[in-house]
Amino acid sequence: MAKKATGKKSGSSKAKKSTAKSGGSSSRSSSSAKNTASEAFVSLLQSPLVADLVAVAATSALAALASEGFSREGAKGSKGAGKAVKSAGKAAADAVKRRLTEEIDAIKKAAKDAKATKA
Repeated sequence: MAKKATGKKSGSSKAKKSTAKSGGSSSRSSSSAKNTASEAFVSLLQSPLVADLVAVAATSALAALASEGFSREGAKGSKGAGKAVKSAGKAAADAVKRRLTEEIDAIKKAAKDAKATKA
């Protein structure tokens, strides 16, 4: 792994040299934009909505697996396991879709109500 790390450092130093030649102000603005984007992504991952979506997906997947009656005896080879996992994935995706649809509808309603109170 040490070789990979040193290889990346040499590649990044070449990139730094080329950006320094092109102009310092543009590299500073792109660096701050990258920081802002990464901070926004981290705050999105930490939001309660994402935690709620993960919980909804996990619960739905677990319920789908339970309803399939997935066990070593009940499943017929690897195909039974594959079907169970596939149905669990579909259930999780459907649950996330429903939850996001509810959230978007609530946002639209709030925006509509806010617009109506301004007018």
